[in-house]
Amino acid sequence: MVNAWVTFVIERKSNAIAGTLLLGAACLLSAHSAAGADLRLYTLDCGHATFKDMGQFSDTGEYDRKQGDIAVPCFVIRHPKGVLLWDTGLGDKFAASKNGTDMGATVHLSVPVTLLAQLKSLGLAPQNVSYVAFSHLHWDHSGNANEFPDSTWIINRRELAAAIATPPPDGIDPATFSAYKTAKTQLIDGDYDVFGDGTVRILAAPGHTTGHQVLELKLQKSGMVILSGDLYQLRSNREFMRVPAGNASRAETLASMNRIETIVKNTQARLVVQHDPLDFQALPKFPAYLD
Repeated sequence: MVNAWVTFVIERKSNAIAGTLLLGAACLLSAHSAAGADLRLYTLDCGHATFKDMGQFSDTGEYDRKQGDIAVPCFVIRHPKGVLLWDTGLGDKFAASKNGTDMGATVHLSVPVTLLAQLKSLGLAPQNVSYVAFSHLHWDHSGNANEFPDSTWIINRRELAAAIATPPPDGIDPATFSAYKTAKTQLIDGDYDVFGDGTVRILAAPGHTTGHQVLELKLQKSGMVILSGDLYQLRSNREFMRVPAGNASRAETLASMNRIETIVKNTQARLVVQHDPLDFQALPKFPAYLD
């Protein structure tokens, strides 16, 4: 009788433990399924640039005297806790010229549709954008920044300090992001979890500029996606680890490439080279989205 009672107690405890483990596993699976469930990534056309000489995009001469094009996208990330705008493009002012605008003798810029018009088609006004963040503060990424004075600006501390120096570094136009002075600003020093749930993370990737960074998204259907900023400008830069001539630090650039590529490998992520026209065209055509 005693042995039967002991066996009964052991079986009940074993069943209780098994039930707890199953419940825990179910909770983890549910949490994993929920992560990124309502996350959407929209790719907006925020301009194009045609170069008569692409030499600046490699310090080892592969593009010298070769003509080429780059895309200048912006990205809207919709999350249950708010809306993030990643990079703000060339600037809607360039849309006023239907035939585009020459910048000196070597670069032609065009903006076919304004950022604000694209946001409107998503049912968004500037005041509906919760956060604005930048891969870096070069003028082709900060062109529309001042349209969002009511958003919280997430800015790398080192990037801002370098960008507002006198004189500013090449490629920086402080007038394009002057609203940071009055906007609510979140200064960050490294990686940053935007919504606090691991689905949208800014990753430090210095080198192109002092505080350059990339954006990592954990989407439910599409998996991990990383937006490159200017870690790379072209697919061939990524393939051959080419470093632009004007980067702030060659050593930091290569170290950042190594870090991000390791993350890509470990997470099986899709890395989007933001400026590459083929990568831009491969993303869902606005207003379609990745989720």
